[in-house]
Amino acid sequence: MQSAHDWDVIVLGAGAAGLSAAQLLSRHERSVLLLEARERIGGRIHTLSDPALPLPVELGAEFIHGEAPALTELLQLAGISAMDTAGTRWTLRGDHLLPRENLFDDVRALMQRVGLLKESDLSVADFLERYAGDPSLERARSYVRMMVEGFDAADTREASVRAIAREWSGAGFGGQYRPAGGYAALTAYLLRVLDPKRAQLKLGSTVHSVNWQSGRVRVAAASDSGALVASARCALVTLPVGILQLPRGAPAAVRFEPELTEKREALQRLAPGGVIKVVLRFRRAFWEELHGGEYADAGFLHAQAADFPTLWTALPRRVPVLTAWCGGPNAARLAGKARAEMIDRALRSIEALFADAAPVRQELTAAHVHDWQADPLSRGAYTYVKVGGEKAAEQLAAPLLNTLFFAGEAASSQEIGTVEAAVQSGRRAAREIIAHLSR
Repeated sequence: MQSAHDWDVIVLGAGAAGLSAAQLLSRHERSVLLLEARERIGGRIHTLSDPALPLPVELGAEFIHGEAPALTELLQLAGISAMDTAGTRWTLRGDHLLPRENLFDDVRALMQRVGLLKESDLSVADFLERYAGDPSLERARSYVRMMVEGFDAADTREASVRAIAREWSGAGFGGQYRPAGGYAALTAYLLRVLDPKRAQLKLGSTVHSVNWQSGRVRVAAASDSGALVASARCALVTLPVGILQLPRGAPAAVRFEPELTEKREALQRLAPGGVIKVVLRFRRAFWEELHGGEYADAGFLHAQAADFPTLWTALPRRVPVLTAWCGGPNAARLAGKARAEMIDRALRSIEALFADAAPVRQELTAAHVHDWQADPLSRGAYTYVKVGGEKAAEQLAAPLLNTLFFAGEAASSQEIGTVEAAVQSGRRAAREIIAHLSR
């Protein structure tokens, strides 16, 4: 067993929130021990390198949504540009792939009806049934369901319509970009600028217990090199909601002594969305040649009845890659299935788009798959708010006795579910810790 060592802060998790916080803490001359259960940094940022491709493969976070001020500032400091996800959008209707209708005004008008709710809150499904039953709104209703399940990776029967309406009216619901070089370029930058005299990262360190009292934390973890015990004045918890929700004694659960009873209600009002991504590499971008090049500039393709209802290309980069995505109930239905079946269903989803016109399987050369629900260190992808949980993110973010602090995409009062939310929350928590320790 390694000898206990005193730190100012122990950070649990080296994802975007933990790294952002550790960088700011070390810059303010605070000693930081960063513990990460995985053998890599990034958490739900999971970037792979495919030697046959001139761009990274993103199995986790991929896009920058809307204005994203905290993330944009970091990207600028790192010298990483953001690429607009250009391209046309197509939707399968019947047997025909058609240009996607612009239903934004209809959807915005429909979601404005949330302000008419007599109830304190409703699920999205109940809201659509009670307040948007007009037959003329069927396409707008269908679009809302698709967005909640796809974009928010949520179950419409559980997701808070008030939270969704607020999210869709915010700054994060705008343009969509990708960081050049993938998100791994950002996490590598955050690691690179940590002050090595004040910050230490330990990968492969699975925290199993956190004993805490006012002004003192003792953390025990297991790693390939043996047991680790460390103490600090406070700890920053950036663990995913799916891990924090695990019952005591479950594999990968962290035992807090005393228990986090103050966080119980917030955690009950949040849910980790299910997401499965299959990134497919082909010999050539065959879709660009179909129907006289009609889909040459396709960015996103939708087949709502398919197992993977949303697919996208790598535009503005022209490479032979399609990403197949399913979220929410679709992902729940496929969770835990074998890799070969996931790939087969993704290919069938592409075949549904192009019928028999595309040699999909003959052109396939490689596939990368990640099921975030089956990932034992995340137990889901990003978080959504359940009915009655509009304040849950703020409740989760609140420190306990100025000793346990909380960050992560689920603990952002501005928005949840994005890398921007993770960065915002990490920096917010770091400032809280700095202010407390300065006293």
